[in-house]
Amino acid sequence: MWLDVVDLRDFYDSPLGQVARRLLRRRIRLVWPNTSGLRVLGIGFATPYLRPFREEAERVAAVMPASQGALPWPADGPGLVTLCEDEALPFPDRSFDRILLVHALENTEHSRLLMREVWRVLTDGGRVMVITPNRQGLWARLERTPFASGQPYSSQQLSALLRDTMFTPLSVHRALFCPPVSSRLMRAWAGAIEEIGWRWFPGFSGVVLVEAAKQIYAAPTNGAVVRQSGYLALPDRLRTYGNRFTPVEPPSPTPPPDHEQANPSA
Repeated sequence: MWLDVVDLRDFYDSPLGQVARRLLRRRIRLVWPNTSGLRVLGIGFATPYLRPFREEAERVAAVMPASQGALPWPADGPGLVTLCEDEALPFPDRSFDRILLVHALENTEHSRLLMREVWRVLTDGGRVMVITPNRQGLWARLERTPFASGQPYSSQQLSALLRDTMFTPLSVHRALFCPPVSSRLMRAWAGAIEEIGWRWFPGFSGVVLVEAAKQIYAAPTNGAVVRQSGYLALPDRLRTYGNRFTPVEPPSPTPPPDHEQANPSA
């Protein structure tokens, strides 16, 4: 079930949402430190994390699902947001080099169709990063944040889904180790808590980030391919000599017996 875009905007405008945005941005930039000359797409509600890419990427765009709603972005330039169905992205094949999914996979009812569309619009050497709530984390249990909406994933579940949709998981990262509380003291210590959790308690992160590459060498099939085997019979008038086929001259007609031959003197 998709969250309303207004609720997402209000969360990221709140003090807790600003902390979450800062910590997640830092982790995303560690994985993708340089996007110069690349085309970047955000799916779901990814606009809070796309601003750093605008300064260096060739092109940045955002897709917001129709069930969620859309808001204009950015406020200081031409709009870069499009509204569409999550299983039908309005882009040609191999359009983007980096695709970021935030507040998307856990909310959609068509997770495999969404990932197949991501596979289609991703370039052959591109990378996709999927961010979902961690099933074991505290952020997925408290309703005051949008990370408590939808289906949370463990890192193993998310990697398995990516493999099933023709992606190869490359690395797993974690973020949001600080508790989702609005205390000023907790917000001040959020950076230190993030480092401690990342080093010593990785299983209790608020979100899981998995980077994956597009797999283009194999495709899953619904059943085994049945091949009919057999020999191809050669025509009777062809005879094989080595590696060449030589036509065989037809035999001469057999003359009839002497008693069947017509008597010319008769």
